[in-house]
Amino acid sequence: MSTIGLIGSGLIGGTVARLAVAAGHDVVLSNRRGPETLTGLVAELGPRARAATPAQAAQAGDIVVVTIPLHAYRTVPVEPLRGKIVIDTNNYYPERDGRIPELDAETTTTSELLQAHLPASRIVKAMNNIYYVHLGRLARPSGDPERSVLAIAGDDEQAKQTVTAFLDSIGYDTLDAGPLAEGWRFQRDTAAYSRPYFGESHSLAATEEDAGPGPGRAVTADVMRAALAAAKRYREM
Repeated sequence: MSTIGLIGSGLIGGTVARLAVAAGHDVVLSNRRGPETLTGLVAELGPRARAATPAQAAQAGDIVVVTIPLHAYRTVPVEPLRGKIVIDTNNYYPERDGRIPELDAETTTTSELLQAHLPASRIVKAMNNIYYVHLGRLARPSGDPERSVLAIAGDDEQAKQTVTAFLDSIGYDTLDAGPLAEGWRFQRDTAAYSRPYFGESHSLAATEEDAGPGPGRAVTADVMRAALAAAKRYREM
């Protein structure tokens, strides 16, 4: 089993940590506020979990998950991640992140921004297009007929194989969407973003505070492949 470093331990990061620990991995959690703010989550996760700084989590992880608001991507430590596989869960929300001209112009993608910041790391985009509640609820053992697929994108084939094995261990099959430049196909506001896991009858605006996220729906490779193929650039919408 691997040690999973988490830079960001919020809704997605906490869910990934729970799945990883349940699968037998060790996790090193971090956030921008400091290790002392993660005491409760570490206690919940048990002896396979510990809290650290982002740099320490980056250093400790065999695989490191970056799951922070996109506007903070330049705070991700560079040197400790040299040569490492980094899973990027980021999405671009201008109302939260501010305007990022190159994303607005669609001359790059969110994961390519992180790759440019971490030139010696191997970035794989994953887990950005599934609601955190569904990420926790839809995990299934290998061979289960209700097992779901997650899309991934990356430029390094070995890194994608390693991430595929990790996602398999926490309950998901994968569908390779291609290089990082194709990661836009499952970004915000595309057909592959969240809706397949909610089901067509459920509003994407629903939250646990109103209608609730629902139990989630298993997504097959064929369903995800069709959603990726139906993706449109923002300028086409």
